[in-house]
Amino acid sequence: MEKQNFVTISDLTKDQLLYLIRMAEEFERHPNRELLKGKVVATLFFEPSTRTQLSFQTAANRLGARVIGFSDAKTSSTTKGETLKDTILMVSNYADIIVMRHYIEGAAQYASEVAPVPIVNAGDGAHMHPSQCLLDLYSIYKTQGTLDNLNIYLVGDLRYGRTVHSLIMAMRHFNPTFHFIAPKELAMPDEYKLYCDQHHIRYVEHTQFTEEEIADADILYMTRVQKERFSDLMEYERVKDVYILKADMLKNAKPNMKVLHPLPRVNEIAYDVDDNPHAYYIQQAKNGLYAREAIYCYCLGISLEEVKNDTTII
Repeated sequence: MEKQNFVTISDLTKDQLLYLIRMAEEFERHPNRELLKGKVVATLFFEPSTRTQLSFQTAANRLGARVIGFSDAKTSSTTKGETLKDTILMVSNYADIIVMRHYIEGAAQYASEVAPVPIVNAGDGAHMHPSQCLLDLYSIYKTQGTLDNLNIYLVGDLRYGRTVHSLIMAMRHFNPTFHFIAPKELAMPDEYKLYCDQHHIRYVEHTQFTEEEIADADILYMTRVQKERFSDLMEYERVKDVYILKADMLKNAKPNMKVLHPLPRVNEIAYDVDDNPHAYYIQQAKNGLYAREAIYCYCLGISLEEVKNDTTII
């Protein structure tokens, strides 16, 4: 395998996605290995993160790599006026792969064009979150036994939610039916509905969030209304608590239905859902470790066969 970037999920074929899922399965069986011993991973987080940053760092550590980087851009030379290009070129001198989260859409793509080492997009603005998408696909596959022909309900912030944008693009290979549930202020942007039309993806739009509306869901994907994306805080206050999932809304849910959430949550999932058998968002976050181990190997040219035949399992 050649080294490659992991910038957008839309670049990956169906076979590549299934390949990465199989690799994640291998890492779930044996997460502790030394496949990246001697490698250095740089994590550059220009935007706050808990799960994404820690799971990328944990994945690197469990594979035997060393980790450098920053979790606050204020501690980097960007505060002195250093450009993103120069930051990426400098860090490329020290690391074998760069994981980057940035608040500007397209920043990861730009970094991949200037960096001599692979770039992994850990989220760029409201645009893409491909590693979250891979762990979402793995979670869906694990809970449903398939990715094909599923009813997937996306709820909440569909305007700024980069996780749902990535999921739409990835699921184009698997004949889904999407249900978009959002207030008009946070409706799915036209560009993603056009994407659905172009790729023959069925979708239905709703504004009501009720027990009856979600009864046919295989996957109920809740999202947080992202305060940091709003320039008008009055608008945020109007929509932040529009849709709240409570346990009594799951009484008529299909037995196989699982509730996903990219986290962090605020008010959109009540705590009484946590003990419900349909809740899966904590396990979903755990799956991020295995998905991100797979991403490292994919980007650094380590094949699935090499993972399967690995003798460095700890």
